[in-house]
Amino acid sequence: MIAVDGATVEVIRNYLVSVAEQMRRSLVRTAFSPVIYDILDFGISIYDGQLRLMAETAGGATFLGANDYSIRKIVDYIGVERFEPGDVVLLNYPYWSAAHAYDAVLTAPVFETGTRLPVAYLCVRGHWMDLGAKDPGYVLDSTSVHQEGLMFPGTRLVKGGVIDEELLELIRYNSRMPESVIGDFHAQLTAIKTGERRLHQIYEKFGRPMVEAAVTRILDHGELQALRALRGLPHGSWTAVDWLDDDGVTDRMIRMEVTITIDDETFTADFSGSERAVPGPVNMPYGATHGMVKAVFKALTTPHEPRNGGHLRPVRTVAPPGTLFHAIYPAATFTLWTQMVALELLHKALAQGVPTIAASSGGDEPGFMAVGAYPNGRTWVISNNEGIGWGGAPDHDGANAQQHLIVNVIRNTPIEILESKTPLFHHRLELTTDSGGPGQYRGGLGVRRDVSFVAEGEVLSMKKKTKTRPWALHGGFEPEPSAIVLWPGTPRERVVGRGGSYISMFRQHMAAKEGFTNFSAGGAGYGDPLHRDPKAVVNDVLEGYVSREAAQRDYGVIVDSTGTWRLAESRAAATTPEDSAAKVAPDNAHTKVE
Repeated sequence: MIAVDGATVEVIRNYLVSVAEQMRRSLVRTAFSPVIYDILDFGISIYDGQLRLMAETAGGATFLGANDYSIRKIVDYIGVERFEPGDVVLLNYPYWSAAHAYDAVLTAPVFETGTRLPVAYLCVRGHWMDLGAKDPGYVLDSTSVHQEGLMFPGTRLVKGGVIDEELLELIRYNSRMPESVIGDFHAQLTAIKTGERRLHQIYEKFGRPMVEAAVTRILDHGELQALRALRGLPHGSWTAVDWLDDDGVTDRMIRMEVTITIDDETFTADFSGSERAVPGPVNMPYGATHGMVKAVFKALTTPHEPRNGGHLRPVRTVAPPGTLFHAIYPAATFTLWTQMVALELLHKALAQGVPTIAASSGGDEPGFMAVGAYPNGRTWVISNNEGIGWGGAPDHDGANAQQHLIVNVIRNTPIEILESKTPLFHHRLELTTDSGGPGQYRGGLGVRRDVSFVAEGEVLSMKKKTKTRPWALHGGFEPEPSAIVLWPGTPRERVVGRGGSYISMFRQHMAAKEGFTNFSAGGAGYGDPLHRDPKAVVNDVLEGYVSREAAQRDYGVIVDSTGTWRLAESRAAATTPEDSAAKVAPDNAHTKVE
């Protein structure tokens, strides 16, 4: 291997990251579906000829981790020697793609002049809206992978640069939304062509030997950074247990368990104590489980720079085949909300030994999906990832109405999109007062959304953490979990969540003028609420984050409508320096936050 200086290594590293970002921009600008161009539900990764991750761009955290698993399955299935220039392969077989069947992975080899084998691979994953599963939208109660859509195990849709129109027609006639799916296929193809063109320019500029030497240096440095951070963390083993609402088929809660072990060389997450695979579609492919663990590790060790394969070398994931976290054929896998609740499970285990871990967020991504038909008979589907509160941290409050940590940069759907593309009408979207768990550092707030249907359709509830509360830390309080209310304010009103026995993911027909209210959970609190700075409590009341009743009940601070406040008797036990002076003041002593 040739020698390459550090400056050149850094230039090449930035070039590679730039390629991934240009692929991202091409995809967003050409995609047909809001789920890609607005919600950003995709992942883009670039690998070298040895299948080592060279660079990626911002996308769903688990999508990116899943790409690492998928690329190896694709190459193993096809055989590296059988790739030809101009090939593009489609994979959505869940056990290999590490996701559900609607997350379509397009992969293309990149060749250089005189090379018989690929020097690189481009991977673009995006959510397709329909591939002929048993139900439109999401499949919430499948019991076999064969109910979840058309499967491609690594199929060449493009051969030698020419699209196989017969295979494309097969996709078209197996989809309820062919224009959207075919359009997004072409958008992903455009991203791949952009990446291929830019990679060729890099190899031409620096030469393949120098690029390969630089990539090795980049990955080794990434590993060194990760190991340095790992060795600075507390070492030991910690076990945590949490519960998933149900599997979509019965309302029986599902036990999840993980043991995390940290030493000088490895970060291991062992899910062996979790349940066996269940009948419904909440089982996770192993690659999805490993991707989730990698996301937690990356955020814990090297959060401030783009990921490469070296950063992830210390990660180990143990999940025996046939269990909840290692689905095998023909287990149903469509509803991957398991990974959202399980990410908090990983944090719950880490919080026992790592002092920087925050309390739980609202628990999962408690959004909704709506489905219906246009007057011409064509199916429409729209989804929304609802914001939740993040948990209070050791030194600050949780953020309000954010996307769940696992989905990273993925966004909610703007009301303008929801109302312009579907017969949905919004009456209210607001932060929910008192939804954040009280604490010395308060959990962030969840939201309330009131929606009605202008024409008939279906609403799909997308939740898996409604029967148990998000967990708090160090004396903080747990918030109310998420919920959805069907036909609110009518004799038919039905509340799903917050301890009920209903299955939390379901689909319900809605007639015109009927509607629902969606409540997302706030984050959990960190630390004793009686230790919160009274001035912060008053600000919360004035901002509408905390009611005056809750301020007195939970924080021991009595606040009037002008912001004048005094400490209640319940606060007398608090001993923090922030309020020690105020505690000795008589009950009629008032202080006003300016």
